[in-house]
Amino acid sequence: MTDPAGTRTADPAALWRHSDFMKLWSAQTISAFGDQFTGLAIPLIAALTLQATAGQMGILTAVERAPFLLIGLLAGVWVDRWPRRPILITGDLGRAAVLLTIPVAALTAGLSMLHLYAVGLVVGVLTVFFDVAYQAYLPALVDRRQLVEGNSKLEATRSLANLAGPGIAGVVIQVISAPLAIALDAVSFVISGGLIRLIKGQEPAVVHGPRNPLIADVREGLGVVFGHRLLRSIAGCTGTFNFFTSALFTLYFLFATRELGLGPAQIGIIFSLGNVSGLLGALTAGRLARRVGVGRAIVAATLIDGLGLISIPLATRATALPLLVFSGLLTSFANPVYNINQVSLRQAITPHRLQGRMNATMRFLVWGTMPLGGLAGGLLGEGLGLRPAIAISAAGGVLAFLWVALSPVRTLKVIPEPAE
Repeated sequence: MTDPAGTRTADPAALWRHSDFMKLWSAQTISAFGDQFTGLAIPLIAALTLQATAGQMGILTAVERAPFLLIGLLAGVWVDRWPRRPILITGDLGRAAVLLTIPVAALTAGLSMLHLYAVGLVVGVLTVFFDVAYQAYLPALVDRRQLVEGNSKLEATRSLANLAGPGIAGVVIQVISAPLAIALDAVSFVISGGLIRLIKGQEPAVVHGPRNPLIADVREGLGVVFGHRLLRSIAGCTGTFNFFTSALFTLYFLFATRELGLGPAQIGIIFSLGNVSGLLGALTAGRLARRVGVGRAIVAATLIDGLGLISIPLATRATALPLLVFSGLLTSFANPVYNINQVSLRQAITPHRLQGRMNATMRFLVWGTMPLGGLAGGLLGEGLGLRPAIAISAAGGVLAFLWVALSPVRTLKVIPEPAE
């Protein structure tokens, strides 16, 4: 079932013996745990240390995600033209260096919202290239029939990090401070980059013939997504959901600390408890798709994800723990089921030469809505107050499932074959 090198094989179980995949998986695992520290620390620095307003939190969310809107399409062209492994290594090491400026600034009393904006923007640019290259790299590393299993393993460790990480991160932040906790994430990026550098497998050679103009390659990437009814529906669903959840979570930390009276350790524990079901979702995503069909699994996961948001604006100081944990349990189960199946579907139906542009176009469409959602959340929070703004955002997130429920995605039993 394996080739002489023991790498590309159709046997899903053989991924445990696939040395290059194991290095990629280990790198992702370490980085995912490190991300828990930054994911809590930066908004807590803004909310508690720098006393940010709702509008400033909206700007912070916007600058972190703006690169996907500004350079996402171009990144896809470049990722298809360059080897992908060096892009991943540069993305990891670059983000480590930028994040280390936060604890340095904090120790020298130079930390400000402007600094957080700058860090968010630069890290966002590096993340654009990393994410586009990362999703385009996996199909070059493993057999097409291993994509669901590979994505399931990657999502399982992400879910495990979401389960254990926030609780640990919340305590660490409370004990050693948020800026110093970010240094731990920087270290995780360095380790991740080192592991990816050890990958031996060769990618399919990049063809260096006459190149199309940049705009022509961008247009081809857009055509891949907009011209394919499955990809188009997934893009609409994910983009809509990301817009409203970005608006909601722009205000989440202000709502949790100022209206619900929660501290860093309590918020970390809520995230950890809420993420208990995430590992279950990651481990059963493929099985659910085989039992009910990949299309129904995608539709159901999107609906559950949206419904999980409803309990957030209902939380009070007395009910914060059960309602916020319940929200987390629903969304953390549904997220990996949706992501594993829709990402595997996208990767499987797209020819290799277009993987970078397809992923970049999807990122442009589905993450490009996030800075807009962040700004909208900040404006709603300033104008209506935190709770009404979060309620509106939650209602919008529920409706996102209609994109796939009313499309051909719903009827898919299995992942179809790719078409050139």
